[in-house]
Amino acid sequence: MIDTLCIFEDPQYRHLLPLTYTRPVYDLRCGILTLREKIQKKYPGVPVQLHTRGSLAELVRQQNPGTSVNQIGGRGCLFLNGRLLAGADLATTIPLNGPDAVYVTGETVVAARVSGPEVLRKSLPDAISLSTFGTLPKVETSASLIGYPWDLLNANEPELHSDYSLLSPASPERMKGVLSQGAHLINPGSIVIGQGTKVKPGVVLDADNGPIYIGANATIFPNAVIEGPAFIGDRTLIKIGAKIYENTSIGEMCKVGGEVEASIIHSYSNKQHDGFLGHAYLGMWVNLGADTNNSDLKNNYSTVKVVIDGETVDSGSMFMGLIMGDHSKSSVNSMFNTGTVVGVSSNVFGSGFPPKDVPSFSWGGADALTTYEIGKAIDVARRVMARRKKELTGVEEQMLRAVFELTRKDRRAAGMTE
Repeated sequence: MIDTLCIFEDPQYRHLLPLTYTRPVYDLRCGILTLREKIQKKYPGVPVQLHTRGSLAELVRQQNPGTSVNQIGGRGCLFLNGRLLAGADLATTIPLNGPDAVYVTGETVVAARVSGPEVLRKSLPDAISLSTFGTLPKVETSASLIGYPWDLLNANEPELHSDYSLLSPASPERMKGVLSQGAHLINPGSIVIGQGTKVKPGVVLDADNGPIYIGANATIFPNAVIEGPAFIGDRTLIKIGAKIYENTSIGEMCKVGGEVEASIIHSYSNKQHDGFLGHAYLGMWVNLGADTNNSDLKNNYSTVKVVIDGETVDSGSMFMGLIMGDHSKSSVNSMFNTGTVVGVSSNVFGSGFPPKDVPSFSWGGADALTTYEIGKAIDVARRVMARRKKELTGVEEQMLRAVFELTRKDRRAAGMTE
C-alpha cells in the first residue's frame, strides 16, 4: 500500500541553474503555484516527503519543519519528479496505488511506485535516476516536465488559467479587499482580490483575456494597469502607473513598477521603477535599479540562444529575456541583452550590455567582471533581508558559501580575478 509521496530531484536540475542553486526544482513558481504545490494538490491528503541534493538538504529542512527530507519512510511511496508540470489528470495517469513500477519518458524517470525495502531502506543519491529503482518494470508515459527556465515562462499562461480555476473561491468570496472609487474592473467575474488588499483610484484590472488573482494585503497604487492572466502575491506593492501585461506572475512581498510582460518574479524582489522587463525570470531578493531594461526579442527575429550551466542552448523561443538568480542586483540604467543569464549574488553595473553569461558572485559589467567577495555578499544579503523583517540564518549563509564554491570554476572560466 502506498501511503506517502516523495517529490524528488533528478540530474536535470542543472539545466535550471542558476535558479536551482538556491532551491530545489520543485520550489520554482509557474503560474500562481510552485511545481511542488501543483503536485500536492493532485494527491490531496497524502503525506509528502522531500528529496533534494545534499547541498540544499539543511535549507529544505529549515524551510519545511516537520517534513522528512532525504529519508523515506512508510509502507510504500509514490516518487514524483519535481520537474513535473502536474496536469489535472496526473493522479489518473499515475495513480497512487497499483503494482510497483517506474514511469518513464525515454530514460527520464517521471514517477515510481515502490513498496517494501527495495528502495525505501536504502540511501538516496543526490539526484535520482532510472538506476535508483533497480529492476522495477518500466511503464512509458507522457508527461510535461520542465527542462529549462524558458519552459516555465512558456507554460506561465496556461498555468495561470489552471491555477486560477483550482484556487478561485465562489463568487461572493472573490472580492475581500478594498476597492477605491474610480478603480475599474473589466470582467470582474474573473478577478480575485484577497483579504486586506487595497486597489487605489485609477487602477484598471482587465480580465477580458484571462483571470487576475491578487493575494492578501497587497496594494495596487493609483493608475496601475494589470492585464490578465496575471498573479500578484500577498503583501506585494504594484507602484503608481505600473503596466503589468499578460502572462505575468509576481510572488509575495515584491515591489514592482514600470513595464512588465510575460515574466515571473519569484518573491521578495524589487523592480520598483520605470524600465522594461519581458519574458524574464527573477529569483528571490533581486533588486533592479531604476530604468533597468532587458531585451526579449532579437532584431532579426530568430530564436534566442541562452548559456545554461556553461552550455549554449537554443531556447527555440523568439522571445526570451533575463534570467537572474537570487540576491543579484543591477544599477540604474542597466541594460541586458536577449537571453542574458545572471547568477546568484551578482552586482551588475556600468554602461553597455554586460556579457550574456554573468557568473554567480560577479561584480561589474560590460567593461570588466571581478569576483564579489563572499563575506561582503553575505553582509549585503543580511541587510537586505532585515529590511523585510527576515533574518539570514546560519543555514542560508552556509548555502550561499556553498554556491560560491560550486561556481568558482565558472568565474575562472570567465577569466575573473578572485
